[in-house]
Amino acid sequence: MKFNLYIKYGLLSIGILTASISCTNLEIEASDSIVSKESTDGGFTGLADPASSLSDLYNKVGGDFQTQENMYALEQVTTDELLIPTRGTDWGDNGVWRQLHTHTWTSSHLFIKNAWNALNQNVFRATEIIESNPSAQVLAEAKFLRAFNMFFVMDLFGSVPFREVDEGPSINPKVLSRTEAYTFIETDLTDAMADLANGSPGTANTSKATKAAAHFLIAKLYLNAHIYNGSGTPDNADMQKVIDAVDAIKALGFDIQSGYFQIFEPTDDSETILHLNSEVAARIWNTLHYNQNSPDNTGGGWNGFSTLADFYDTFVGDPNSNYVGDGQEERRGFVPDATTANDQNLGIGYGFLINQQYDSDGSALKNRQGGPLSFSKEIASLVGNSEETGMRVIKYHPFDPTDTDNQNNSFRKHQIIYRYADAHLMKAEAIMRMGGDPTALVNELRAKRADTPALPSVTEDILLEERGRELYIEFWRRNDLVRFGKFTAPWSLKEVSGDTKVNLFPIPETALLSNPNLIQNEGY
Repeated sequence: MKFNLYIKYGLLSIGILTASISCTNLEIEASDSIVSKESTDGGFTGLADPASSLSDLYNKVGGDFQTQENMYALEQVTTDELLIPTRGTDWGDNGVWRQLHTHTWTSSHLFIKNAWNALNQNVFRATEIIESNPSAQVLAEAKFLRAFNMFFVMDLFGSVPFREVDEGPSINPKVLSRTEAYTFIETDLTDAMADLANGSPGTANTSKATKAAAHFLIAKLYLNAHIYNGSGTPDNADMQKVIDAVDAIKALGFDIQSGYFQIFEPTDDSETILHLNSEVAARIWNTLHYNQNSPDNTGGGWNGFSTLADFYDTFVGDPNSNYVGDGQEERRGFVPDATTANDQNLGIGYGFLINQQYDSDGSALKNRQGGPLSFSKEIASLVGNSEETGMRVIKYHPFDPTDTDNQNNSFRKHQIIYRYADAHLMKAEAIMRMGGDPTALVNELRAKRADTPALPSVTEDILLEERGRELYIEFWRRNDLVRFGKFTAPWSLKEVSGDTKVNLFPIPETALLSNPNLIQNEGY
């Protein structure tokens, strides 16, 4: 069963794969130099079927973003939203998760190396498609995908290696500086725009590159421009471009939707701009306890990912409970209690799961030792924890309302990467950074979220909190914390990171060995 494969990957294989972290692995792999067959003998002659290669690339990107390691780990586990406490021997994994939380990673960290290789491979594959004389639409989509992947290389690592398709393994790829990569991405998106489909709300329209997706990435690019160019000061012209890009997305029909958790179901909504063909199983099962299951997955969860009390406390509601009717805002979700579990999707709640958990018949769940399955709010230590330590956080639910037979629904491929609420908050931030008041725009979003009162005013700190409340575990928290100057700040079980060197990850050692043109980031 597919679930069993995930269990092995989630709980067993990580320990095997990450064993190499404890020592330095300097072996150069083919992926480090990003060379394809077409570029190694006699020059590049073009791909036989660029459209088919484009489809393969979409699937490759979806696979890269579906796991709990690599991209998701770098973007989310390094932030104040997630912590994977070691429970007995579970989730120890030679310390790789703890290193991410405490910002003590090194250039040999496996997840850093894997993310680097995957993103750069995707950039090269997109370039192959672009240089194979494809149709105008295939060309435009390939340029978007190249920009999509290069954006994350630039954002995570700064420098971006770039190999031309006709360069063999004897040629070391040139290296784009962060500002050069920024311009490269901007050019790709600008060039692609005219030949991309417009894009419109609906699951049939949001799994491919569109004008709406390109406008979203352009908005991200300009919103972070002062980080990427090193000025540290937002430029009003860039902020206006953010506003213009968001307005262009809204003109295509996208808007904030009422009904928060319904957005993460594989059904039509007005918010999703781009979803990847990524299985969402890891977003579901890596947080749930072993004894929490669903009809199509009786094996239960993997009992790993938890959230921090301080992050939970930024939401409206009872600070020590999240049962139905605890006065919580919609985005914080709920835990079905003994009287409501049978009415609420299999007994598993939404959002933040704290305290006693219940089965679908209303009976109190137990841990593997027979005690109460009650998730604690506080996590006292990174190690030495019990099975119930830490609140759990879940947006994608194992119950799929479109699958009435409960057949493999938790492995549906519908992971949201770009969402209109994010764009809306980017516009609010751009207005704020131009000296305006973002309060009205923020409250426009909050008005669409049930039981979420308007804010009297919005400061920079409050806007960062609001982005966290709206976009938690959606791949953007690290980017936000860096832009707001808070990525090096202390949070629970993490001291001040020391200096801003951690705002960039180190270039993997294998990449430095395979390409002498690369220079390690400062501080590593």
